[in-house]
Amino acid sequence: MSSFAPRSERFGKKRKSSSRKKQIWDWIRAVALAVVLAVIIRSFIFEPFNVSGPSMRETMHTGDLVIVNKLIYKLRDPKPGEVVVFHAIEHKDYIKRVIALPGETVEAKNNKLMINGKIVEEPYLDENTRTLDFNLRKVPPGHVFVLGDNRMDSTDSRVIGPVPIKEIIGRADLVYWPLRDFKLLW
Repeated sequence: MSSFAPRSERFGKKRKSSSRKKQIWDWIRAVALAVVLAVIIRSFIFEPFNVSGPSMRETMHTGDLVIVNKLIYKLRDPKPGEVVVFHAIEHKDYIKRVIALPGETVEAKNNKLMINGKIVEEPYLDENTRTLDFNLRKVPPGHVFVLGDNRMDSTDSRVIGPVPIKEIIGRADLVYWPLRDFKLLW
């Protein structure tokens, strides 16, 4: 009797080992591709943002998680009414609503917001929201004027000045967490 396995058994084991190695490499490639895609998507297209503070209380709350579209402003400029995330101070990002564009004038009188001398309707605000008066300001080229939806408690363009468009990270598109606050923001 021979102690060797039949030739067909020896090749079967070798094929199984080769097949298992191929499966492992396939999984490694799939995971690596998923990681690369996730990094690309987060770096250039969408990024989660955690809302902090009372300035957008009419629309979002502290702890809400939103998806920020980082690609949109590489294709076009911000529009009035859009909620944006931007670099405000070193290591701190703010979330506010675009109110006025470059070259426009903005002011508030008697609790009414005015752009270029005309009263602006703001359907995204509660009817009881108040906007304290502030003097006429002209938005410089390459900037936008932003306000928080909670006008009585917001550090926005009334305090920090117009925001350079180049400092805008992207448009907040969706509140996705907690689920009770789930909604589109445009």
